[in-house]
Amino acid sequence: MSKRLTADLASGALTEALADIAEDAARVILPYWRNGVVAEAKADDSPVTRADREAEALILERLEALYPGVQTVAEEAVAADGAPAEAADWFWLIDPLDGTRGFIEGRESYTVNIALVHGGAVVAGVVTAPATATTWRSGPRGKGAFRRRFGEGWQAIKVRNRPASPMALLSHSMTDEEAERLASRHGCVQWQGTDSSLKFCLIAEGRFDAYPRTGPTSEWDTAAGQAVLEAAGGRVMAEDGQPLRYGKSCFANGGFVALGG
Repeated sequence: MSKRLTADLASGALTEALADIAEDAARVILPYWRNGVVAEAKADDSPVTRADREAEALILERLEALYPGVQTVAEEAVAADGAPAEAADWFWLIDPLDGTRGFIEGRESYTVNIALVHGGAVVAGVVTAPATATTWRSGPRGKGAFRRRFGEGWQAIKVRNRPASPMALLSHSMTDEEAERLASRHGCVQWQGTDSSLKFCLIAEGRFDAYPRTGPTSEWDTAAGQAVLEAAGGRVMAEDGQPLRYGKSCFANGGFVALGG
């Protein structure tokens, strides 16, 4: 692995670079938002747009220029060509437009996700929300997590201590009855639905407390948000009670719960 990648990971320069890439991808996406974007159906019936494809092309080109030779596992490339047979020791997980359905419907809660995995653990990640011009990133290990508005400086963020009435974030796709049952299972009497990896970031900045998920997700949906949340003092636990790991079969996740303080 390149000395530059490991040095930049240790110093925090890596997620600074990833933030710039994600924000440039956001600038590719924004002209399509609320502008009559046409969606196509992929083999799994999930939607894809030109915004997804163009943002992914930019991200892949920029990552290869900065850190050549690192394996990439990116949503649209996997949809087109299949997933790699196995994960490398170091690899990128990329979702160029997480929350495409909400993006098509004009909602704000879609994101750009870029994460770095080493030995099955996510070690760095950046999430950008184009609609609100906001980016979250993990810092150097042990140095916290950060948020910025485009063009502004970074501000430190952290999870809040669990309050007396904790609040959950859940997928928009759930019925109210399902959501109430799942939220209460994790001690939350209030809940709110939203799309994408934004849920991890809202917990990381201390606005919510839990994000339980029972349905399937892909690893590129969760890795960047997990990196941010863990850096902010939270955790993401698989069904076996261990931290959610990466490079699994077909790069697919089972159930998990993301938690704040």
